[in-house]
Amino acid sequence: MKTLCLTLLLLSVWCCCNAMLDGAKLSTAPGNCCFNFYTRPLPANRVSNVIKTHSSCLRPAFIVQTVRGRQICYSQTFQWALDQYQKINTPEGSGGH
Repeated sequence: MKTLCLTLLLLSVWCCCNAMLDGAKLSTAPGNCCFNFYTRPLPANRVSNVIKTHSSCLRPAFIVQTVRGRQICYSQTFQWALDQYQKINTPEGSGGH
């Protein structure tokens, strides 16, 4: 009986943790911080979205999402990433490129 209870408890904790990780994939909650940065630009046609990490993260960064759903971290000081962020998040005709 103890083994069954322990198994059910572990299964429920595992399911709960997986659900929390899946729900946080594209949010900018403090849990989505970057610690390592990619240093090469991607072709612009592979970029589907760019978001900033949460302000409470130790290292300011951009999370670039590719058209295939991959998420890549870039430092906010990396000019290519800044350009992509501005391109995607600046409305047309407001002084952008």
